[in-house]
Amino acid sequence: MDVKTKKVLITGGSDGIGKGLAVRFLKAGSQVMVTGRNQGKLERLAREYPGILTFVNDIGKAEEREWLAKHVMEQFENLNILINNAGIQRRTALAEDHSPWKERQEEIDILLSAPVHLNHLLIPQMLKNNQPGMIINVTSGGAYIPQVFAPVYSACKAALHSYTLTLAHALSNTRCKVIELVPPAVQTALAGPGFSHGVPLEDFCDHVFHEITAGKNRKIGFGRTDHLTEEISGRPVEDLMAESAVRFPVKTYGDFY
Repeated sequence: MDVKTKKVLITGGSDGIGKGLAVRFLKAGSQVMVTGRNQGKLERLAREYPGILTFVNDIGKAEEREWLAKHVMEQFENLNILINNAGIQRRTALAEDHSPWKERQEEIDILLSAPVHLNHLLIPQMLKNNQPGMIINVTSGGAYIPQVFAPVYSACKAALHSYTLTLAHALSNTRCKVIELVPPAVQTALAGPGFSHGVPLEDFCDHVFHEITAGKNRKIGFGRTDHLTEEISGRPVEDLMAESAVRFPVKTYGDFY
């Protein structure tokens, strides 16, 4: 996709991977809007990179997702690219996790409910634009190999991976492409203070942006998550899913738009 003049929305874009991609899209000529819960970080980002639009939003709350979608439709119409990047990661063993349920619910809401809901709100509008579009869901290597130190995070990312396969099928007859972005451990603040191991952020973002603009892959990884495959009895899961889709057909977005 030629990203010049495209409109890009990135959730969780005030830091880390979201910020890295926002800056690259901006420099390539795109109009970029980023969201986040931290107003101070968003204000610093806007000062550092004039032209980036910001919107304070808690993507973990349903009413704020609806508020964001309404704002985008009114103030950032003709959206082309949506990157569901916002995330948190609680590092705790299941056997030792005695925190209040609301902490786990927050993780589920941000990591899984948010992208599913926001896609539902914005995809129809993107399709009505009748322009090439793109949905990028950020999962994790933990979606494929559960990380025992981040059990709820891994489970949510695995669910998002499954949902992304179905979303790609649902949009297969439209001009909107679906990409699963699968980061390995990246040097960001995701896991909180004291956890900064992984591949360099700038290297990761350079690679990802190149792959997005090249438009060749439905799945983008880096290093250990590059070229990930899933098989059951020696057969690719996506092939098995395609066979199942024929046996149990459902309507797709192409039937409506």
